[in-house]
Amino acid sequence: MKRVILLLCVMSLLGSIHAQTNPANIKVDDLTDAQIEQYLKRAELMGYGEGQLDGFARAQGVSAVETQKLKDRLQKIKRNKQQPKGVQNYQNNTRFTTSRQVNGVSQTDSLKSNKNSQDSLKIDDGKLKIFGSDLFRNSEITFEPNLRMATPSSYIIGPDDEILLDITGDNEASYKLPVNPDGTITVEYVGKVAVSGLSIAAAKSKIQQRLSGTYPAIRSGQTHVDVNIGNIRSIRITLTGAVTKPGTYTLPSLATVFNALYASGGPSEKGTFRQIQVVRNNQVVTTIDLYDFLANGIQRGNIRLQDQDIIHIPVYGSRVQFEGEVKRPAIFETVSGESLLDLVKYAGGFSENAYTAKVKVLQKTNRERSVKDIYADQFADYSPKAGDQFIVEPILERFANRVSVLGAVFRPGLYGMEPGMTLKQLLEQADGVREDAFLERGIINRLRADNTAELINFNVREVLAGTVGDIPLKREDKIEIASIFDLRDEYKFTLQGEVRLPGDFPFASNATLGDLIQKAGGLNESAKNARIEIARRLNSREVADPTSSQTIVVDINDGIVSDLSIALQPYDVITVLGDAGFRTQRQVKIEGEVLFPGIYTISREDERISDIIKRAGGLTSYAYTEGASLKRTGESKLKAEEKKEKERLEKELYKASLQDGDTLDSFSSDIKQANVDVKTKNKALAKVSQQGVSAPDIEPSDLVGIELNKILANPYQRGDLLVLDGDIITVPKELETVKVMGEVLNPNNVVYVKGKSLKYYVNQAGGFTDNALKKRVFVQYANGAVKGKDGGYPEVKPGAEIVVPKRAPREKMNVQAWVGLGTGIASLAAIIVSLLR
Repeated sequence: MKRVILLLCVMSLLGSIHAQTNPANIKVDDLTDAQIEQYLKRAELMGYGEGQLDGFARAQGVSAVETQKLKDRLQKIKRNKQQPKGVQNYQNNTRFTTSRQVNGVSQTDSLKSNKNSQDSLKIDDGKLKIFGSDLFRNSEITFEPNLRMATPSSYIIGPDDEILLDITGDNEASYKLPVNPDGTITVEYVGKVAVSGLSIAAAKSKIQQRLSGTYPAIRSGQTHVDVNIGNIRSIRITLTGAVTKPGTYTLPSLATVFNALYASGGPSEKGTFRQIQVVRNNQVVTTIDLYDFLANGIQRGNIRLQDQDIIHIPVYGSRVQFEGEVKRPAIFETVSGESLLDLVKYAGGFSENAYTAKVKVLQKTNRERSVKDIYADQFADYSPKAGDQFIVEPILERFANRVSVLGAVFRPGLYGMEPGMTLKQLLEQADGVREDAFLERGIINRLRADNTAELINFNVREVLAGTVGDIPLKREDKIEIASIFDLRDEYKFTLQGEVRLPGDFPFASNATLGDLIQKAGGLNESAKNARIEIARRLNSREVADPTSSQTIVVDINDGIVSDLSIALQPYDVITVLGDAGFRTQRQVKIEGEVLFPGIYTISREDERISDIIKRAGGLTSYAYTEGASLKRTGESKLKAEEKKEKERLEKELYKASLQDGDTLDSFSSDIKQANVDVKTKNKALAKVSQQGVSAPDIEPSDLVGIELNKILANPYQRGDLLVLDGDIITVPKELETVKVMGEVLNPNNVVYVKGKSLKYYVNQAGGFTDNALKKRVFVQYANGAVKGKDGGYPEVKPGAEIVVPKRAPREKMNVQAWVGLGTGIASLAAIIVSLLR
């Protein structure tokens, strides 16, 4: 048996591998949504639209049933996908923009209908952003002067600066000397020294000269003098022109032009980024082009500011728009001497999907707009003009030399068509046709010059043999080679009955009865002495012939099939019948007040309840025979263990045949889902039942009402039932309570009082509720027997359960119903009066 299981596992694994490599064995139910979408993309890549998906699948050998499943799954995936929120139409409904937040900065994503997505510089109103407008407004970028750096030698000293004077060597002294408003510092033993307006280097030379009179060792070099800046002063800078926040700013004396621009928010929407001027003493000392920093990271012209400097930002001179398939679409400012090639660099270059052969420009004239194409060899010569709108288009979604081959070839897919390529050459590149290829006819799907479809058929065998002229291929040709399995129904065998793993099996030539039994895990023990029936289709018969199928009978003797070599044919239905004389051990359980409670195996076919009681040693003195019950489960412990072992075996075989990506968790989830479906169905049935007389939520009982006292008094008479596999006989002790449940005010257990009526116990439970259906009250006795109200309430015995059902809800009549009822009564009265006349 271990060898059989191992063989089945290996065959399942081989079948799984074959299913992964052979498209004809695709099972759509086993594919994920991602795999379905990947399959569709592959079809589109080969030139098949979504409406032609069935043709693509059939050309690959996928059965018609699986093809329909594939289309249904694809439609379901499309319905489940939701369109992103905030999507807005842009430019002829071919582009959409959606806002998002990245690092606290509002940006926009551009989603194109050609499936190419890229970062966009769109603002909320759909306009392009000005290149560099976020530079001085980005909280992640700060231009603050470094106050911990060594003082530059070119730093100009002024009032409120602090001079750090260090004398080292033969003489040691340190001083912190503030620069007075008159521009001097006071040095001990030297007096006042004027330093305002001097650089650090010049101030050091002057101080050192003055100190040399007091410290002669300075001249010999034995004493050294160091001059640095301690606390620096503040300077006032004024920003004018097209500034986001113009005005006067107080900055550290080490601040540069970029520090001042950051403090003021930089150029406004109308300000230039290319000609920012620094005015000192009524003269322009430097002009800054921010594009050097934005495009190359070079801070050219970023000088250190001085007190009372003015930074002037003029309005921009010339701006153009650059959009489409570039990496950084935006509004750019141009200066004299720049070309379109410079603009492409500022835009970050072309994207991967750009059509780089030419750029389209929308120009403005004195009267109207015009369109012009600028080709790649003209980029360096074209000078952008104010208001130009440059558009870089995407490459076409088509192939210049694509051909594809599908179906029964070893390497189906896309191929590049070389000049002069023929059909035979393409099939050879696809490693030839498979063994199951239908060689009598192949099809070429071709597009004519006007894009209408054309079908060209050919004989595959003759083309490969060279007995007919080869066919030259054209762009977008799709060659389909059918499989012989695509042209017929799916062949299979069906094996049912007493085998370990019954089911449907794929057809294989020369398969015999013995082969199929082995695939099904062998015969069950119940088929050791039985027979096998093979039902075979009749391919042709007379109309008047009542015979619908041919039946072949094979005997089984002591587990040996008389003829295992019978050749099977497609659609054979093999039924392994069971042996009527076969019996497994059947067991019953007896519990409660007997001398030897436990599990007993049925020894005879006619064994009854009284026999089991006798085998259990009889009753104890505490036995309450009127409460004895028989529970008929229909399945013994032994059968349950056999079922569990069978499920374990099936699970192992299933595990061995799992494909990549599947897990046992998915198998378990399927079982859980099935249980959920059953529960849902039960709830639905319960809801339907409420339309009539509803009962409390009670589990269906499998108790059989027996009268043990009569059975023991008159064994083998009526009521002494034959025991069956899985029966449970329970003999309780004397019961002293009665359970009241259902539509009573306080459902509970009430102490049994001999002779009391049913109404007494209902009153002990609080009485009936308003929804109680009193005429349907019934009593279930401890032995499982049930008795309802028949002229009067049934007798109550110890251990009984009184059940009060719920009245069905009544629908209230609305105004329309009352009006209709009144109209009906009036009409009936009128008819009666007319008849009486």
